[in-house]
Amino acid sequence: MDYTTQMDAARKGIVTKEMEAVAKKEQMEVSGLMELMAQGKVIIPANRLHTCIEPNGIGSMLKTKINVNLGTSRDCKDLEKELEKVKDAVDMGAEAIMDLSSYGDTRKFRRMLTEKCPAIIGTVPIYDAVVYYHKALKEITTEEWLDIVRMHAEDGVDFMTIHCGINKNTAKRFKENKRLTNIVSRGGSIIFAWMEMTGKENPYYEHFDEILDICQKYDITLSLGDACRPGCIDDASDISQIEELITLGELTKRAWEKNVQVMIEGPGHMPLNQIEANMKIQSTLCKGAPFYVLGPLVTDIAPGYDHITAAIGGAIAAASGAAFLCYVTPAEHLRLPDVDDVREGIIASKIAAHAADIAKGVKGAADWDRAMSTARKKLDWEEMFRLSIDPDKARRYRASAKPEKEDTCSMCGNFCAVKNMNRILDGEIVSIFDE
Repeated sequence: MDYTTQMDAARKGIVTKEMEAVAKKEQMEVSGLMELMAQGKVIIPANRLHTCIEPNGIGSMLKTKINVNLGTSRDCKDLEKELEKVKDAVDMGAEAIMDLSSYGDTRKFRRMLTEKCPAIIGTVPIYDAVVYYHKALKEITTEEWLDIVRMHAEDGVDFMTIHCGINKNTAKRFKENKRLTNIVSRGGSIIFAWMEMTGKENPYYEHFDEILDICQKYDITLSLGDACRPGCIDDASDISQIEELITLGELTKRAWEKNVQVMIEGPGHMPLNQIEANMKIQSTLCKGAPFYVLGPLVTDIAPGYDHITAAIGGAIAAASGAAFLCYVTPAEHLRLPDVDDVREGIIASKIAAHAADIAKGVKGAADWDRAMSTARKKLDWEEMFRLSIDPDKARRYRASAKPEKEDTCSMCGNFCAVKNMNRILDGEIVSIFDE
C-alpha cells in the first residue's frame, strides 16, 4: 500500500475505493473530495480491519451525518436488544454507531459490530478501561490507558473519542472557574478524577504522539473529546469549554502532521443565540476540521423531550457549519433508551440534519422536498408515504382516521385547498358543501 491513511492518500493524489464511494454518494467529483480531505476538512472514518463498512464522508460541503449512541450498562445488559437497536439504526439511515458499553463482555459486542455492521463504528476507550481492568480507577496505569486504545484499534473501530483536551492546565482553570454542573462528560469526569487522585498528567495528552501512531497504523479517525462540554445552558461558552477547544486546535495540527484524520467534539447544552458563534470559533481554532456535536440542547427543562431540544440546536449547529450530529433520544438524562426511543431520536436527528443541508445548499438536498411537494400537489398518498422520513408512521396516522373520500384527509375533507385549487385551475366547478 502506497499510503498510510485516507488523508495521506488524498495528499498524495491516490484515489481510494472509499473516496470513490463517498464521492458518488455526495454527487461530487473525486478530485474535489480529495482536496477537502487533504486540508482536513473532510474525513472518511474507515479502519482497515472493518471490512464490511460502507464508507461515508463527514465534513465541509457534504450531507450532514448522524451518529447513534448505544451499548450495554450495568442495569441494561441484553446484547440482543442492543443488536436490535443497531439494526434499526442502520435500516433508518444512521451513518455511524457509537458503542458506549460499560458493562459485561464489551469486546465481544464491539467485535460483533465491526464484523457485521456496515455503519461507521466509534468507541470511547476510557469507558472500556474501567470495565476491562476490574480495579480501582486510581490503580489504572498510564500504560493501561494506552493499551485499551490499541485494543480498540485492533478490534476494527473506525473512530475513537479520546479525551485529551483536559490536561493539568485546563483542569486547573476548571477548578478556578466554578460551574453550575461541573463536568458532565463521562469520559471527562473519569480522566479528571484519575488526574486528581494520582497527580499525573492526562495520559492521552502526555502520550498523544503514541496515540497518533496507533491511529496511523490502522487508519483510525480521532474524535477529540470535549471533556468540558457544557452540561447546562448556564455553563455554555465558559472558560473551561473554550480553553479545552484551544488545546484541541493545537492537537489537531499535530494529528494532521502525521496524516491522522480528526474531528472535534462539541457541546452539549447551549442557548440558541450562542450556537452559530460557537461553530465559527471551532472552525477558526481547529482550522476547519469537521465538528461533531451532541445536540446542542437549547434548554434544560425538557426531560422526556430532549430529542426535540437537541434537534432544534442540531439544525442550527449544522446550518452554521457542524458536520456530524450525535442523536439524542427522549430517554436522555433519564435512562438507557429502548428501541422506540432510538427510533424517535434518529428521526429527530435526521430531520435536523436534512433541514441544515437545505440551508447550506448541499447538492441534491432540496430535491427530496420538491418531490414530496409534487406528490402533495397531486394528492398522491402512496408517493407521499414513500418519500416520508418515516413512512410507517405517516401511513399509520392516515389509516387511523380514514377520510370519507380518498382524495382528502380527515382534517380538511372537502375543504382541502390542494384539491380545490387543482380543480378550479383545471376549469372545474367547485362546490364544497354538496359534494
